[in-house]
Amino acid sequence: MGLPQTTPLLSFDDYLAYEREAETRHEYFDGLIYVMAGESLEHSTISANLIGILHGQLKSKPCRALSPNMKVLSGQYFPGQTQGLFSYPDVTVVCGEPKFHDGRRDVLTNPTVIVEVLSPGTESFDRGEKFQRYRNHLDSLQDFVLVSSLYPSVELFQRQPGGFWLYSAVAEMDASLVLPSIACQLPLVELYDRVGFVARMTPPTESGEE
Repeated sequence: MGLPQTTPLLSFDDYLAYEREAETRHEYFDGLIYVMAGESLEHSTISANLIGILHGQLKSKPCRALSPNMKVLSGQYFPGQTQGLFSYPDVTVVCGEPKFHDGRRDVLTNPTVIVEVLSPGTESFDRGEKFQRYRNHLDSLQDFVLVSSLYPSVELFQRQPGGFWLYSAVAEMDASLVLPSIACQLPLVELYDRVGFVARMTPPTESGEE
């Protein structure tokens, strides 16, 4: 995330009034708003590939993939509230009837799957505080996916009974990551189609529970 653009703190209502008139997108974190930086070619290509893959596999299912322009609220609303997160996941999947923060229907509150494409400037926040907010405030969330834009690597955090999250990862281009909650899979060869990696690093491969 970049530097915050507001002080003093904005409430949920203040943020939404501002964001709905803004020409650029901003995420909201505990009363502060942060302008969203532009995407790299790799990041943008991966996001487009993700939507294409999921859209095709969800055609016969009661779920739909949503673009990065759909906001997701992680937090409980009450008038004047400033503690919470409004984010723009790279891809969101909602199953069944979508639920929204208000009548504008532009803030989803019941995602089933959230996918974040990692960038160097946002990776630590996506892995840390953002995931914590997702798992603590989104009871509907079943699968949280992190996709590297620097090397082939797709990580899955899958909700388990008792508040645990099962971790797994795939890094081979001929492999696929299965998303159990929506019975879909992400073949890495399709996910990284037309992506030229500019950095070579060792991706994570361990599995376990958090």
